[in-house]
Amino acid sequence: MGVRDLNFKLNGNLMSMKVSADVLLVDLLRDQAGLPGTKAGCREGECGACTVLLDGEAVNSCLIPALSVAGREVTTIEGLAAGGELHPLQQAFIEEGAVQCGYCTPGMIMAAKALLDRRPDPSGEEIRLAMSGNLCRCTGYAKIIKAVKRAAGEIKSGGGMKDGFAAGR
Repeated sequence: MGVRDLNFKLNGNLMSMKVSADVLLVDLLRDQAGLPGTKAGCREGECGACTVLLDGEAVNSCLIPALSVAGREVTTIEGLAAGGELHPLQQAFIEEGAVQCGYCTPGMIMAAKALLDRRPDPSGEEIRLAMSGNLCRCTGYAKIIKAVKRAAGEIKSGGGMKDGFAAGR
């Protein structure tokens, strides 16, 4: 399998990398881009620990060939904070105690980000459905749902509007 050039946008920055055809997006992000926030969990698309946004949609990066993101935009957990300030979702997960061991947290936040970008004021059922592809062994999900609701309220009230958070970051 040969090495190819890959050009794509990562967390708002244009990237150009040499990538083997057999490399998965999760490994590209962690090993080549140096972004450890995306976790390699089950590697079967079942746990959601590797969730990132691909053109604004939540995807399991363990199932995505890295070369398939050519010309597209990838956002990881590291790309959410802006200007040294946590994204409202990141802050809400901390404030609501939705972080236990933390392994699933980046994937949970990225799935929630995709939801809030589509549905700024989701119901509890919509949150549960959006998060159903992300597994957590520590929290029992109640605090995660509460954190997503809190972040939605913060963003809606304008508390998360600065530093580009309302514009899709």
